[in-house]
Amino acid sequence: MSAEEMVYRENILAHYREPQNFGEFEIADICNKGLNPLCGDAVEIFVRLNGDKVVEDVRFKGSGCAISQASASMLTETLKGKSLEEVKNISKEDILGMLGIPIGPVRLKCALLSLRVLEGGIVKFEENGVANES
Repeated sequence: MSAEEMVYRENILAHYREPQNFGEFEIADICNKGLNPLCGDAVEIFVRLNGDKVVEDVRFKGSGCAISQASASMLTETLKGKSLEEVKNISKEDILGMLGIPIGPVRLKCALLSLRVLEGGIVKFEENGVANES
């Protein structure tokens, strides 16, 4: 393992041990949860938007492996201050870039769980104007 991969691995473990933005809101503009049935990882994301549809604050809660929980923590860090349109453009490659280490096919669903949950919440929000269905 290269020195760079070691740094990324330590970053993943730091986000797993002390996740950023961990918690929930009673009232959120976007709220969605998801489960990876293969391994049992779970993530729920809560997003508050301002009147211009810019992310004011974001929280997540969940349980599971270091990859799923660290990617959720990292994702929430990147969302703050982004417009809803910018959030919709976050890609699989962005998540994998944040993690910074090679992710095999078995762990890919773990790594992308928080992004898929966020995408589902955005779809609900755009369809209904709200997605607070926790």
